[in-house]
Amino acid sequence: MQTTLSPEFRGTPDGDAAEAILRACVHCGFCTATCPTYQLLGDELDGPRGRIYLIKQVLEGAEPTRATQLHLDRCLTCRNCESTCPSGVRYGELVEIGRRVVDAKVTRPRAEQAKRWLLREGLTSSAFAPAMKIGQWLRPLLPAPLKSKVPAAAPAAPHRWPTQAHQRKVLMLMGCVQPAMMPNINSATARVLDAAGIQTLVADGAGCCGAIRAHLGDHAGGLADARRNIDAWWPLVEGLTDAGRVEAIVVNASGCGLQVKEYGHALAHDAAYADKARRISELARDLSELLPDLVPALAPRLAQRRPAGAPPTPLAYHPPCTLQHGQKLRGGVETHLAALGFDVRLAPVESHLCCGSAGTYSVLQPELSTALRDRKLKALGHVSADTVVSANIGCIQHLGAASGRPVRHWVEVVDEALGVE
Repeated sequence: MQTTLSPEFRGTPDGDAAEAILRACVHCGFCTATCPTYQLLGDELDGPRGRIYLIKQVLEGAEPTRATQLHLDRCLTCRNCESTCPSGVRYGELVEIGRRVVDAKVTRPRAEQAKRWLLREGLTSSAFAPAMKIGQWLRPLLPAPLKSKVPAAAPAAPHRWPTQAHQRKVLMLMGCVQPAMMPNINSATARVLDAAGIQTLVADGAGCCGAIRAHLGDHAGGLADARRNIDAWWPLVEGLTDAGRVEAIVVNASGCGLQVKEYGHALAHDAAYADKARRISELARDLSELLPDLVPALAPRLAQRRPAGAPPTPLAYHPPCTLQHGQKLRGGVETHLAALGFDVRLAPVESHLCCGSAGTYSVLQPELSTALRDRKLKALGHVSADTVVSANIGCIQHLGAASGRPVRHWVEVVDEALGVE
């Protein structure tokens, strides 16, 4: 695609990056066929190709409008289009550049600004945990739209965080909302890793991965979150503490994992952090990437606990977009859980499509998000299994709010099967 950037963007980091991405696009339209919002709305401007043209026009000097902003807002950033694109267009990076440029030129309505500010500051605040607890107490009284965002309080976890020291050590990102909404995911992760001889460490100074701020237009805030995490993790990465050196940074929420894996790119122009950020990204692993190491250690234990002749436990699996399209990790959960004695089944149709959660998208675009969730649950309804599993807290909460079956992280199911005391 030929581009002629306006002087405002020519030679700038965002302009140069966007131009390289735009030139890779051959406007073939393959991406349109797998775009969830295009499938719902049928509008070219609500598909990747149309949004690419909108961003191109703005970078070439056209004045963006509120309509331009809305079309970019409706993008889930699921990156399904990247999996489909034969030219390797980095659409996710381009749409974030486009949003920054358009947001700088188009003022949002005050109510929308307030909602985005509350999400950006509230979800990443230390006050989120007590607020969530109050919400869970009052859940029966909440109106339906708000009730769907507040998962029922889980029963007190019967197991503690493991205290056994192991030679193999990993860092784990606890996340910002996960400890308050679904704390068992983190403790189950630590227990499963412990059962395989891997010790899980946590850096107290780490917090939100930065995705929430970055996707809500606070680019500088997202980078500040990344720098804070890098500073918190670095002593353990370099082996500068009594705990020793970690071999990986494990993330059990695929959305956060994708963000951390992109620290190196995001901070490439920061002289003080570029090398550290690249190293952190190299060490980042989705929890499923550790499964090849876990299977040999865990499979015999699980086999002993399984009744003789019992068939594999069926699980309906929803692969998050941030895992299959963002991190390009496909098939690992299914393959390795099968080796552990589970029968992991994908929906027979549309397993590649987004469930509509997409971080804060379900709050900012509730109608589209709900339509995509209902479509996903209908597809999963054809899978015979008592439990739905996924690998990202956003998907788990979003689907669980309307599912007739429990929706859990796959590591919780493995932890339960191990029966770790």
